[in-house]
Amino acid sequence: MTVATEQDQVVAELRQAQKLLLTTHENPDGDALGSLLGMHLILEQLGKDSFMYISPDEFPLPWEYRNWTFDRLLGAPPDDLDERMIVFLDCGNIDRMPVDFLQREGLHILNIDHHHDNTRFGTVNLVVPDASCTAEIVWRLAKELGADLTPEIAEPLYTGLVTDTGRFMYENTGVEAHRMAADLITAGVEPRRVSRRLYEDLPFSRLELLQRALATVERHDHGALTVAHLVKRDYEETGALETDSEGVIDHLRAVQGTQVAALVRELLGEDRGGLRKVSLRATSRSMDVSRIARAYGGGGHTQAAGFTTDIPYPELVEGLRRQVREQLPE
Repeated sequence: MTVATEQDQVVAELRQAQKLLLTTHENPDGDALGSLLGMHLILEQLGKDSFMYISPDEFPLPWEYRNWTFDRLLGAPPDDLDERMIVFLDCGNIDRMPVDFLQREGLHILNIDHHHDNTRFGTVNLVVPDASCTAEIVWRLAKELGADLTPEIAEPLYTGLVTDTGRFMYENTGVEAHRMAADLITAGVEPRRVSRRLYEDLPFSRLELLQRALATVERHDHGALTVAHLVKRDYEETGALETDSEGVIDHLRAVQGTQVAALVRELLGEDRGGLRKVSLRATSRSMDVSRIARAYGGGGHTQAAGFTTDIPYPELVEGLRRQVREQLPE
């Protein structure tokens, strides 16, 4: 089935459905939240009965997205779940939303995503690996559905685009991404205001956390792997939240000679003792960090991926070095 055929099928499903429940992956980023809110507002504009689901464990959301209003947001299953079409957005694997009621048998699921390793878990799937972000797919669907791109819809979609393309710097930034940006700006997005909210108007604790991360930087194999780590004490002493580590890895990725940047951070919470979240970024398409992440039970994009592990830090770094070396040219 071609992408065009899949899109036609999803458009037909969305037109027919009257009651929907939208969700995304755990630890949602800008593309996940932007696609979720954008799609919800589109469906409401079309007269649909739409709810969103985000686990209460995800709150507070990252600082950058706290000014968004998520009306009709649920933290528990609706009583009429069986009557609703379930729409997963930006979720490459259903296990990335580890909630029992969304994984039970018999649900009618639309799976809308751009991860190349998506497991196609939906009843109906629209997976577009060439799309710069899931928000780009939602933007296309809005046009097919005849929705009016209001400023309220355009801003979260633009946020998804900006964050998943690394401010239009990553190699997934194609011609269509710029067309989408122009269209959304025409619809009322103010790029300077969005950029300031995402990258400048941030709490001081985030700068303190960055300082601590940069103090731990290690470079291995002539700089091919640049890695930093954060421990629980760093969060406790700075008053930072887990989400305040956003952006740290971009500093590692920018170092000359780096092939793969890795940020390893201890997860907070008594029930997550010993667990570490590893974020990976590649500097070119010659290195596939999703392959590295999958080796540890995670996943993602070729240039941006991650996983969670309980492997001790020194052993983990050695494993990452080995994985990176396997992909380096002879």
